[in-house]
Amino acid sequence: MTTPSCRTATPLASAFALAGCAHQVASAVAPTAPGFVLGVWHGFIFPVAWVLSLVMPDVAVYAVPNDGGWYDAGFFIGIVFLGVGARKSRTVYVTRRTRA
Repeated sequence: MTTPSCRTATPLASAFALAGCAHQVASAVAPTAPGFVLGVWHGFIFPVAWVLSLVMPDVAVYAVPNDGGWYDAGFFIGIVFLGVGARKSRTVYVTRRTRA
């Protein structure tokens, strides 16, 4: 009989082993291509670029080739912290109601 930790660890270890075999295509990474700063910019303008890409075939939301991981990190920061994910919303929880 297998334990719950064994059932969790086996697929997780298999996923890590499979991910360790992955590599990025050399033609998709270029040292002179857009890097971190342009990744931040592209992430920030993602909503506009996405809408434009629906009607204009020349517009893309992601630069290929790019600098690799640094471009991806900048793109993520641009979307999450500066762009769409940066909404300043507040959640109000009602814990107690009184009858008037």
